[in-house]
Amino acid sequence: MSSITALCSNQQTLSGAGSLQELPALLAHTPGEALLFASPSFLKGPHWSDLSTSLDSHLVGIVEVTEESSPQQLDAWVATWRGRCRTVIAIGGGSTLDAGKAFSTLACHPLPTQRYLEKVGDTPLSGDRLALIAIPTTAGTGSEVTQNAVVTDTQILKTKASLRHPHLVPDYAILDARLMKGTPAHILAQCGIDAFTHLFEAYLSRSASPLIHALSTTGLALFVEAWPNLALDDEVGEVAREKMLNASWLGGLCLASAGLGVIHGIAGEIGAYKSWHHGKVCGQLLLPFFDLLADSDNDPQQQLLHSLNHRLFPLAQQQFPAQHLKLWIMDNACSPFWQSDFTLSADEVTALAQRSTNKNSLVDYNATQRATLITQAWQTAR
Repeated sequence: MSSITALCSNQQTLSGAGSLQELPALLAHTPGEALLFASPSFLKGPHWSDLSTSLDSHLVGIVEVTEESSPQQLDAWVATWRGRCRTVIAIGGGSTLDAGKAFSTLACHPLPTQRYLEKVGDTPLSGDRLALIAIPTTAGTGSEVTQNAVVTDTQILKTKASLRHPHLVPDYAILDARLMKGTPAHILAQCGIDAFTHLFEAYLSRSASPLIHALSTTGLALFVEAWPNLALDDEVGEVAREKMLNASWLGGLCLASAGLGVIHGIAGEIGAYKSWHHGKVCGQLLLPFFDLLADSDNDPQQQLLHSLNHRLFPLAQQQFPAQHLKLWIMDNACSPFWQSDFTLSADEVTALAQRSTNKNSLVDYNATQRATLITQAWQTAR
């Protein structure tokens, strides 16, 4: 385990119902003209109609984000907006937040996006960026507090990679769970299981420290409290969504410090080829991963699992914590995130298993084990 833990968090995080209304006041502390990156669903919703009048005098434009941004899309945005704004506001799901984060730094760098990307680039980011405010409308990615912005190119580079620098953590984050009201149950479940996976993989990371264990177990406890009631359309559901939003923020904080594991090592490669929902991909890999954990003879890993199970379910006397956690998640899900009609060919499975990595997993899983996880998660077309 690492003896040094580095945490990079927001300068200020506002959390609670109604905190979105603090956005105009926050803009008084940023340099000036703002460019808004937003998801179409937010722009069509009631919160934007309530907020737009108070933001009109601050905005130079609005960029709608409909999918994970590609290098080509980011380069086009930079060409259009460079020098015209000094602050970026990003409101939406993880793809929208990542787009705003990526633009905020690329607008201050001279080279095309590809040159700065992990895996394929050759130039490090300097850390320069525009002022940045991130406001999630989903609870899953934790992008509002992470050091990276995911960029996806399924057409040319065939890669899903990150721009990464500690300065990419937004200056301000606003966590207002009211923005999640009305979200379909299947989206809540897919995003929520992504938050769980971030926390769980950070907890089991070889780089996890006692501080990360404390933060990740706190986030996982919030997940357990929220998960059964996530889609309820009442006060109980509102409380649950706020807890999940805070769990997601903690997941972003933990993954940025301790890294992730084999699930994201595979999911990232799938994202380079398939436009499948990232949270759903992680969730489908998570269930067979629980089976792999149950069969593990790695003592430190088993001790961590037993300790976590006791923390989350103190009254449960379970000899097999991984299986207990798997069944509890499936039994209490508001939507069956594991169901899928998608398939992969045998050649795709082989390629994904070879390209994927273990990232910071406490245990190294070979390509055969990674291929097994993939084939257990999706049907293989013949």
